Amino acid sequence: MSSQGSETERKSASDLILIGLGANLPGNFDTPRQALEAALLRLESAGLRVIARSRIWRSRPVPVSDQPWFANAVAAIETELAPAALLALLHRLEDEFGRVRTVRNAPRVLDLDLLAYGRLVQGGLEPPLLPHPRLAERAFVLLPLADIAADWVHPVSGAPLCNLIACLSADQEAIAED
Repeated sequence: MSSQGSETERKSASDLILIGLGANLPGNFDTPRQALEAALLRLESAGLRVIARSRIWRSRPVPVSDQPWFANAVAAIETELAPAALLALLHRLEDEFGRVRTVRNAPRVLDLDLLAYGRLVQGGLEPPLLPHPRLAERAFVLLPLADIAADWVHPVSGAPLCNLIACLSADQEAIAED
């Protein structure tokens, strides 16, 4: 369900605001995939403009565990919100979908991550850290990202997306569903 098109072609791939979507519990929806579809609609009704979205991918939990596999996607958006306000909105949407934060890497009904805000690099103690500190290590982010922004370059390392994908560890497993 890639909707790569003229909007993303007008912008450099590295200038995009990128959101990662994931779910591996059904929550209020029949399937995690349906939760992602609903979340994409909810992002738009919250005032974000989704300009491109990846296919939905099934991925093994990281770290590897006996949890159900995840449904994952990446969306490029446009917004006037600053990064901290955008992250706060993403957390509110997760709460609306019934996400309960327990331990790190726990199963979840919805996970919305601010992956990158254009070329902005932001560290320190205040969230959000940009780009997302683990995005370069995750097949469930990089493979969907390739669907919509194959020319994306990591703003800190300068590594092109294809190089990051080539360096993924062998325990990373993600399969495109459509």
